Amino acid sequence: MRLVFAGTPDTALPSLRALLDSPRHDVVAVVTRPDAPSGRGRKVHPSPVAELAEEAGIEVLRPPKAGDPAFLERLRRIGPDACPVVAYGALLPQAALDVPRHGWINLHFSILPAWRGAAPVQHSVLHGDEITGASTFQIVKELDAGPVYGVVTEKIRATDTSGELLARLAESGAELLAATLDGVEDGTLEARPQPAEGVSLAPKISVEDARIDWTVPAMRVDRLVRACTPAPGAWTGFRGQRIKLGPVRPAPDAPALAPGQVAAAKNSVLVGTATHPVELSEVQPQGKRLMTAGEWARGVRPTDEDRLV
Repeated sequence: MRLVFAGTPDTALPSLRALLDSPRHDVVAVVTRPDAPSGRGRKVHPSPVAELAEEAGIEVLRPPKAGDPAFLERLRRIGPDACPVVAYGALLPQAALDVPRHGWINLHFSILPAWRGAAPVQHSVLHGDEITGASTFQIVKELDAGPVYGVVTEKIRATDTSGELLARLAESGAELLAATLDGVEDGTLEARPQPAEGVSLAPKISVEDARIDWTVPAMRVDRLVRACTPAPGAWTGFRGQRIKLGPVRPAPDAPALAPGQVAAAKNSVLVGTATHPVELSEVQPQGKRLMTAGEWARGVRPTDEDRLV
């Protein structure tokens, strides 16, 4: 099939590579978000999808909005049979949805109808799901509510961060997306409506949502930190400044500490919660580099009165 691929971040790259390598499909263009500032210098860079497309010699479309008349006209001229989508990052108007004869087919990183929205993997980790996955579905006007073509599942490991889990789903999801497009082309795959039961929403997790509450159980602290790693980054306050934390490890056998109380020993840095302490791994003080928890503790020398808040 003649394809126009829509995607923006690194997460979309395995799917784009799989379709570029497919002998059955021809990716003739990509749609991606406009170039944006990134990195320490905040220099303007193309998206990862744009970079890969340019390396492959494929036309790159960067509409400010997917309803932009010039973009819609170019899309009609290209005449794709289908538009696969992975983490594009913008809403698609009906005028765009109507262009390809097989529609826009989205790879979403949950088992729909669970976790519709912008942050399905983060919410899976945050809520302690044991199993998640990826789904391919036909995009409709309602958010992530279209009929589903196929699903793959993935076990969530006890130490998984959102970044680690998403990386695995991006790879298995790429295979699912390619197989879905094969089935659509063959006419052997039929999308089925999502069940009305089991719908849950996964809105974007904000920086404020990523603040750690040390008065909750250790299990919830652990889940929050893993869910927010690498983005937006879990954080807490210490002596009036913000510090970011890497994944923590529950320490049920450690001596009890008050919520937020820090206990630094030779081989560990523990923080109290509503239940048992958690052990810190990495810390990044405001305006400084990422360091081990031990390095941080040796520098600040926390007292019994200090608290993470």
